[in-house]
Amino acid sequence: MARPKVIVTRAWPEEAERRLTELFDATLNRDDRPMTVAELQQALRAADAVLPTVSDKVTAEVLSAEPLKARILGSFGVGFNHIDIAAAKARGLVVTNTPEVLTDCTADLAMTLLLMAARRAGEGERHVRTKSWTGWRPTHMMATKVTGKVLGVVGMGRIGRAVARRAHHGFGMKIVYHTVDPVPQDEIRALGATQCASVEDVLRQADFVSLHCPASPETYHLMNASRLGLMKRGAILINTARGDVVDDKALVEALKTGIIAGAGLDVYEREPLVADEFLAMENVVLLPHLGSATSETRVAMGLRVIDNLSAFFAGKAPPDRVA
Repeated sequence: MARPKVIVTRAWPEEAERRLTELFDATLNRDDRPMTVAELQQALRAADAVLPTVSDKVTAEVLSAEPLKARILGSFGVGFNHIDIAAAKARGLVVTNTPEVLTDCTADLAMTLLLMAARRAGEGERHVRTKSWTGWRPTHMMATKVTGKVLGVVGMGRIGRAVARRAHHGFGMKIVYHTVDPVPQDEIRALGATQCASVEDVLRQADFVSLHCPASPETYHLMNASRLGLMKRGAILINTARGDVVDDKALVEALKTGIIAGAGLDVYEREPLVADEFLAMENVVLLPHLGSATSETRVAMGLRVIDNLSAFFAGKAPPDRVA
C-alpha cells in the first residue's frame, strides 16, 4: 500500500524529519527556503498532506489551488492565524497544530525578556561589546527591580499560567490577570492570583505586562495607544504571543515619549520586518521569534505533527485538530 505523500514547507530538526520519512513519502525542504504562493499551491495539488509553519501564509489564494489533492494541513506551531481557517474548511481540509509541547520554553523566554528589559541587559551587553564600559560606579545603568513587583498576564492559558508560576514562585511577584477562557482554579489559588474584569484593569495595576493571547480579529492591536496610555510610566510590556496583538506604531511612540519604560519583544506586527525605530531604541529588547526555539521543543513539535498525520491517515480523529 502506497504511503501518504507529504510536503514539508521548511526544514525540521533532523530527528523529526527522520521519523517523518520513516512513516510517509515525505518531500523535505533541504534548503530551508520559504515557499512562494505558487509553490504552496503546487504542494496542495501534489501531496496528501502539506505541513506549513507559522511563517507560511496559507491564504485563501493559496487554498484556491486546483485540482486539490491535499486533505490535511499539519501546521508546525501552536498558533494558526497564518492559515485562512474559513477557506480551509470550505475546501474540506483538516487543520491541526502543536499545542502543549512548547509551553515551558515559551514561558522561559517570556521571563528572559522580562528580566532583560527590567535590568537593561541588552543595553548593558552592548555597552561591554563596544568597549564603552569604564568600570563599576554607583549610578551606572540603574534599572528596575523584578522581585516583589506586580505582573499582569493578559491571556491565562497554558503559557500565561506557566509564566505566572515562574514569576510568582521564582520572584515573589503578585499576579493579576485577565482571560476570556476558564482557568483551573486550583492553579489560580496556588498563585494567589487576582482576576481582573478587563484588560484595562490589569494595565493600571501592573509593573510588567506579559501578553499571552492568541491572534484573532478580537485581539488585533489589543495593545493600542489608548491601552498603552493606561500603563504605569515605569511599566514594561512583554510580547511573546503574536506580533499584531500590539500596534507597533503606538508602542514606538509610547517608548519614545516615556509613556512606558520599556518592552521585550519576540514577535512583530510585520514579521520578519522590524520597525526601524525599535532598532534604534535602548529601552526595548528584541529577539527573533525564539519562543519555542530549543532542540527538545522543536523536535517535540515535529513529532506532534506526525502524531496528527498518523491518526488522520489511520481514519482516526487527529488529537490536535483546530478545523
